[in-house]
Amino acid sequence: MVAELAPETVRERIDGDESFDLIDVRDGDAYEDGHLPGAEHVTVEELEETVAERDWADEVVVYCYVGQTSIQAARLIEEYGDAERVASMDGGYEAWESPAAAD
Repeated sequence: MVAELAPETVRERIDGDESFDLIDVRDGDAYEDGHLPGAEHVTVEELEETVAERDWADEVVVYCYVGQTSIQAARLIEEYGDAERVASMDGGYEAWESPAAAD
């Protein structure tokens, strides 16, 4: 089962300069329109092709629009990647942008 992190938790980790891979699996236009600080854009299709070859950080956090696709992506990383911990951001970018997450 994929762990899910609240947007507030992800924001705290970013603000605290914690070392982890932050992966945005939304389409290119959405990423260009806005993304989390330090996020790398990797589509699910690209991830499927490269997950086993990548050198993952110990911790990886994945996000998408609302959290469904990122769970799929996190499962791929858990199964084929070498990260110790993988999580999906609960609610995705939509939750990140909500006023409650920005507090």
